[in-house]
Amino acid sequence: MENINRYVLCKSNNGKELVYLNYNSSEGFKFKPKNQVKYNGIKVNKMVIINPSFIEKVLKRKVKRKLDLYLQFLINLLDDENEDPTTLTHALNDLDRYRRTIINKYRNYLDKKYVDLLLKKINLLEREIKEKLFLCMQKEIQPEEEFEQEHRRGR
Repeated sequence: MENINRYVLCKSNNGKELVYLNYNSSEGFKFKPKNQVKYNGIKVNKMVIINPSFIEKVLKRKVKRKLDLYLQFLINLLDDENEDPTTLTHALNDLDRYRRTIINKYRNYLDKKYVDLLLKKINLLEREIKEKLFLCMQKEIQPEEEFEQEHRRGR
């Protein structure tokens, strides 16, 4: 059997008090850190946050980064004239997946007003991507129609 060390980080300085937690039944936000920083210390595989205010801060920061990423992607798409419809559909699918993640996972930990605001922002981004996809599809269809009209005139 694998020897697993479990650690509890507490802000209070109570001395040498031992705290045992049941990780399976604890009601908190569970996630797996990316571990991108290399150092000679403890490697964290799984983390459970129990404090509601800390959960809210972590999730708001995470959501803000992701929305900024989508917004930057949308700005790059609007500036680019030679866009590919497949990248737009992938972005649309990814945005839909992210909306479902917010509804299913994050709604339990965030305020209702904040979740509604997030969903409105996502709807706005989705509408812009759909509009860009529609214009892109029209550009692809339009030259074929002109070609068909030229053949009809030649009869």
